[in-house]
Amino acid sequence: MTILGVDAMQCVVFDAAGQLRTQARPMPQPAGPRQALIRVRATGICGTDRAILLGEFPATPGVILGHETVGAVAEVGTDVRLVRPGDMVVVNPTFYCGDCPDCRRGRAQYCPHKDGREVGIDCPGAMADYVLAHERFLHRLPPDLPYRRAALIEPLACVLANLEQAAPRWDDQVLVAGAGPIGMLAAMVLADRGHRPRLAERDPFRARLAQQILPNVDVAHTANLDAGRPDIVIDTTGVLLGEAVEVVQPGGTVVVMGERERATATLSARSIATRGIRVVGAGPYPPRLFEVALGLAQNLPMELLVTHVLPLSRAADGFALLGIGPDSGYQAGKVLLVPGTAEAP
Repeated sequence: MTILGVDAMQCVVFDAAGQLRTQARPMPQPAGPRQALIRVRATGICGTDRAILLGEFPATPGVILGHETVGAVAEVGTDVRLVRPGDMVVVNPTFYCGDCPDCRRGRAQYCPHKDGREVGIDCPGAMADYVLAHERFLHRLPPDLPYRRAALIEPLACVLANLEQAAPRWDDQVLVAGAGPIGMLAAMVLADRGHRPRLAERDPFRARLAQQILPNVDVAHTANLDAGRPDIVIDTTGVLLGEAVEVVQPGGTVVVMGERERATATLSARSIATRGIRVVGAGPYPPRLFEVALGLAQNLPMELLVTHVLPLSRAADGFALLGIGPDSGYQAGKVLLVPGTAEAP
């Protein structure tokens, strides 16, 4: 597969903690007949990308970042059957082989062959003009689905995996800790299902944004989680496990969702045992939940979370809006990066 007349593309590269650059690289070359070349429409800056740049999540130096992406099929390999050029697609970046014991047991999210194949972490990602993907990981989009909404299908799949572990009953009081895009998506889904979630956020900008985007959700700007003994706490920050265990109701559930490499917590085993607290992590989402997320996206206005759309050349500005830089405060919700030289409409 080649794009005639194009031998290089722009991309956003992670070098080391705090070091990010935009550079030209050769066009990606297919490694097999079932791969497709995707012309990227937009790629979201994920909390994982932010953690990588902060040195809080491991990634391979020199890797092209980005895994929340939507785009159009540009070229296909000789054996590709599921998509064709021109199709708008969203990419499932979580690799699974389909053949190992875990995959055969319906546990593809724990496939042991992911190492070296995690998009935007240890293999080339989608903060670029083009990205390669095996057709197994491409999902065609309805023609009328806005790209700003489609770019959030992957984080929605993450949310669904954690909500599935939380398993809220209709009368459960659910507290979502953190009003970043993941926390807001979790609250949005819960509200859409008829729950009345509460959302707690320490950053004033994110609290105000969540109040604007989610008028039917109780959003609190608070420095702690003292929110009236919830039955379920979903910690999207990755750093509030200890506090969540303290405030959850006896018999309640704490879902550890945010991933911080260095985050630790000291818990009282006796308190967990005597109060009957369930602490659970969902891990990566299974492929079936990516399909569910694609279906939910038809009617869930996730594009409301997108506050900025910037060209790849302004990737550093995009990360600065998310609290990386001299100001170190949040100034955005979801930031999307797009190919080209001008800010997208």
